[in-house]
Amino acid sequence: MDPRDESTTRTRGWWVIAAYALVCAATQILWLTYAAITTESARHYGVSAGAIGWLAEIFPLLYVVLAIPAGILLDRWFRPALAAGGALVALGGLVRLGGQTFAWALAGQTLVAVAQPVVLSAVSKLAGEYLPHEQRADGISLGSAGNFVGMLLALLLGPTFGAHDHIERLLVLEAVMGGLAAIALAIALRRGGAHASIEHAAIEGSAARALWRLEPMRIQCGLVFLGFGIFVALATWLQTLLQPAHVSETTAGVLLVGMVIAGIAGCAALPPLVARRHAERGFMRGAVVIGCVGCVSLGITPWLGTRALALVAIGIVLLPALPVILTAAEQLAGAAAGTAGAIIWMAGNLGGLVVALLVQILVHHPLPAFLAMAGVSLCGLPLAARVTTTADQPLTSLTISGPGSSVTA
Repeated sequence: MDPRDESTTRTRGWWVIAAYALVCAATQILWLTYAAITTESARHYGVSAGAIGWLAEIFPLLYVVLAIPAGILLDRWFRPALAAGGALVALGGLVRLGGQTFAWALAGQTLVAVAQPVVLSAVSKLAGEYLPHEQRADGISLGSAGNFVGMLLALLLGPTFGAHDHIERLLVLEAVMGGLAAIALAIALRRGGAHASIEHAAIEGSAARALWRLEPMRIQCGLVFLGFGIFVALATWLQTLLQPAHVSETTAGVLLVGMVIAGIAGCAALPPLVARRHAERGFMRGAVVIGCVGCVSLGITPWLGTRALALVAIGIVLLPALPVILTAAEQLAGAAAGTAGAIIWMAGNLGGLVVALLVQILVHHPLPAFLAMAGVSLCGLPLAARVTTTADQPLTSLTISGPGSSVTA
């Protein structure tokens, strides 16, 4: 290939990844629209705070149900499925503008929740099709970082634009953001990736079942279940857990923002470095230990500064762990990377539900709740010791074929 053509192809690949990251960010913004203004939203729609909670809780519930079908769609009709997912995100944002009632809000959130498994599960396959192998860890990191940037923006936009009964203004802004991101992705996906033919393989039968037979996939799912579960539990219950220590809602919000910012910085720097050094096993061990020590520190320390440092440390390792695992899953799954990404994200969302529920049971007993999260983190230590590094796992193209879904490399 002419060097100039190769350079153009790589540049176009990065534009596709950037457009995808925008849609990921928009998805998370729409998901968490009401999280930071729950009381305000309940008053606006005339419903209980619990009902407002369902506007966010419907996302992990539908993800668990729709993850595998979303992965199959991506592996068989990748670009049309991903473009349709972006369009459905934009449509959900528009539907919320249909009327100032809870029913319209729920309808819009449901559309975005249906699109989310398609959008988020695509990151590994997208990098595999549009970037050369040596740049895929960077591409997956950028795409994954879009999720966390979206979470951060949602926490900031809600109080800034939606407070004092200005929720409609917030919804208009977010609908515009979702629409522009979807248009950018649709334009970027008009042409297939230069590496699509390299990654092609026959995918018939149950790809999910075939992938689940692979021990590295099960280990990756276990780690994501635990790590993402702790992150969701902290994001959901931190303010309530710190309230007995006289930490205000505003201060708890600032601590959460700091954790997410630290995670975004970690996503930008750590996953490519881990992939280049084949240090997945050591990184996961470190993440488990830091997660455990951080949760213990949150429970026993009386100092706000120490708690802030603990949350920053947790954010730096827990959030980048996701793109590290997604990079390994892409290399393991090859052409079935869409299904592999769906399985990984499903495990994370299921972990979020389970660990958040565990913490909810203990939410009025902060120390036991934080120690429970520390225990959850420690459960990842034997899994981290069995992580397959990219040096151990050669670059392959997974082929899934036949009625029994046999797996070959």
